[in-house]
Amino acid sequence: MTPLEFDARHLWHPYTNLADPGPMQLIREAEGVWLIREDGGRMIDAMSSWWCSIHGHRHPAITGAMQRQLEVMPHVMFGGLTHRPAIELGQKLVAMLPPGLDRIFYCDSGSVSVEAALKMALQYQRANGYEAKSEFATIRGGYHGDTWKAMSVCDPVNGMHGLFRGALSIQHFLPRPAIRFGDPWVEDPNVNGLGALAALLAEKSERIAALILEPVVQGAGGMYFYHPNWLRAAKALCATHDVLVIFDEIATGFGRTGQLFAMDYAGTVPDILCLGKALTGGHISFAACIASETVGLGIGQSAAGVFMHGPTYMANPLACAAGNASLDLLASGEWHGQLVQIAAQMASELAPARDLPGVADVRVLGAIGVIEMHEPVDPRIAHAAAPQSGVWLRPFGKNIYCMPPYVITPDELSQVSAAMIALARQG
Repeated sequence: MTPLEFDARHLWHPYTNLADPGPMQLIREAEGVWLIREDGGRMIDAMSSWWCSIHGHRHPAITGAMQRQLEVMPHVMFGGLTHRPAIELGQKLVAMLPPGLDRIFYCDSGSVSVEAALKMALQYQRANGYEAKSEFATIRGGYHGDTWKAMSVCDPVNGMHGLFRGALSIQHFLPRPAIRFGDPWVEDPNVNGLGALAALLAEKSERIAALILEPVVQGAGGMYFYHPNWLRAAKALCATHDVLVIFDEIATGFGRTGQLFAMDYAGTVPDILCLGKALTGGHISFAACIASETVGLGIGQSAAGVFMHGPTYMANPLACAAGNASLDLLASGEWHGQLVQIAAQMASELAPARDLPGVADVRVLGAIGVIEMHEPVDPRIAHAAAPQSGVWLRPFGKNIYCMPPYVITPDELSQVSAAMIALARQG
């Protein structure tokens, strides 16, 4: 049995039918923006391996930091113990985040950070005497992870977890912000969508612990870009009703949208922030759930006296070392110029797709390029085309999109744009 035959027979891949897994690429190594197959073929990783490899694969600064850490302490429990990599990473995060977000809870993955954020909100509300505040509000079109509670705040109809309707906790879903990023802002709440939030809070805020959403960019829920002014107004509305605000920046954090954090477009700060994916430059799974001092100290006044969460691999030293190296690369500031160039080039090269018959929209923000089709796109078509195009794309729903590593060259990016348009022509 060949390796690929064994894989097809025994290994379960994400969102894959075991009886019909579709074409599979056997990857031998990865370097920079390139994935190298077992047969020697090369493909540009236009997905940044699900949006996390912002500095490219196998970056020497990150792998070197991990190798040095591996030699002294790959892991140690974080309960009752601490270590320098965790402390140094915390110092870097506090320095780059806006004032007010400075209580850091390390997690294994993005989904776990969302679970932690929801639990923090609930514990905080109960510590403040709001026993009935056990529900959550969010906007349609969102995606917050695959774990159980995180699924309950993903879009219940068109999202990835509609299959589990009826088994999940019922949450409060609002229309997604109506005004798109870059369009003129309209103050009328009946136009901008804030009226629905105001009405929900007026009627049910005594039951709502927090509002959770992806700021400015909805990722796996549809690659929808909305106006940052909505976030500012939503935060103010929630504050008047003692409802916390959670920003899920797992996909958008660390420069992906053109700002260091998507919330920077809005100039507003949540009560709790979820980070992940690019935190380690895509070299190892890691995430963080970061709360304000008010939330952090408030939880300490709860009946439990402590936050009731503690992953085995919390603050894993190897992951912290990778995170420190990744944030040092970002601190150089080079990413900003890279993002400006990537955004301008993608906007120019993807624009012709607007004239294709099956295309509904083309949009670009930072290092995110999207061709939205009228009909769903079969990702297996892109997978089968990858060896010939030399570009690894993984469309979902109606979206052909890319989130390339920031280190991609103009020629490599042109190859990605050409592959996206070629796929759209087949649509």
